[in-house]
Amino acid sequence: MSQFNAPRRGSMAYYPRVRAKKETPSIKGIGTENKALSFVAYKVGMVQVQGKNTHKNSPTFGMETIVPATVIATPALKVFGIRAYTKREIGEEVLSDVLASNVDKFLSRKINNFKKPSQKKQAKENKSEKKEDFYTLEDFEKEMNDILYFTLLVHTTPDELDLKKTPDVTEVIIGGTKEQQLAYAKEKLGKEIKFDEVFTEKDFLDVKAVTKGKGFNGVIKRFHVRSLRPKNKKQRVVGSIGPWHPHTVMFTVARPGQMGYHNRTESGKKLIKISTNPEEVNPSRGFSGYGLVKGQYALIYGSIPGPAKRCVALRKTIRPIKQKGIQLEGVEKIIKK
Repeated sequence: MSQFNAPRRGSMAYYPRVRAKKETPSIKGIGTENKALSFVAYKVGMVQVQGKNTHKNSPTFGMETIVPATVIATPALKVFGIRAYTKREIGEEVLSDVLASNVDKFLSRKINNFKKPSQKKQAKENKSEKKEDFYTLEDFEKEMNDILYFTLLVHTTPDELDLKKTPDVTEVIIGGTKEQQLAYAKEKLGKEIKFDEVFTEKDFLDVKAVTKGKGFNGVIKRFHVRSLRPKNKKQRVVGSIGPWHPHTVMFTVARPGQMGYHNRTESGKKLIKISTNPEEVNPSRGFSGYGLVKGQYALIYGSIPGPAKRCVALRKTIRPIKQKGIQLEGVEKIIKK
């Protein structure tokens, strides 16, 4: 008779399984190129893509194959500020920000500082106004020795997609030396960054997003614990959560709690297409939970975290590229639902 084997259920690699603090992900780009190293876009849905398989060890080598792909809408990012980081005793801290004079009207929905005060409130503030020192780009140049690096403060433009009016705000890392970073930031302040300026087709990306939330769940769904037989008083529970001596419950024991709405990063996702023609990918009735794609879009091989309309952060992958399975030479046809 074979020996009964019951390994523990549920991975401990993602503890603690708590709700994400914010829905807009932030990701650190790594590279030496003097440009923005990351981007923020919106997940649309999935389609099927047909192309020739170039993986020599695959049984379908040289044949036409169909693979799943995720569509993401990539509206331009608007740069509304430059941020400088400086040293401190342990780690680093923000020195100051320099903001653009021309700011998008929808940014006040996200950041209260950009709201215009009423005339009465403005008059009161002018009377009791004290002169404050604000940093300028010239001050950054003077204190270059104390500055570690610069980043861009950017926000998305979902109003161009008729998605929503409130933008998502994040930071974008810049590559190059400090001097090159400041020069690039000056050039982009108050302007737009487009998706094809940051990535090109056939790049491998890391995608970070907040997963689909599923609320409070029990151990059967959350950790795939085996349910007990009907003879027991309770079936959908853990049989024993701990000993009497010592009287404790270990953190490794499966317990009910939050499932979904976690920060997750998936690496090694191949960017297989960038296009400005949304008719190629739009189904006749639109994507479920999203609608019709407008403007520039991109196709990523496979799936990515999060539901439709979720904000996702992308960067070039920081791990060695090891693509397994089917490798497409190019996108020959997009199969719509």
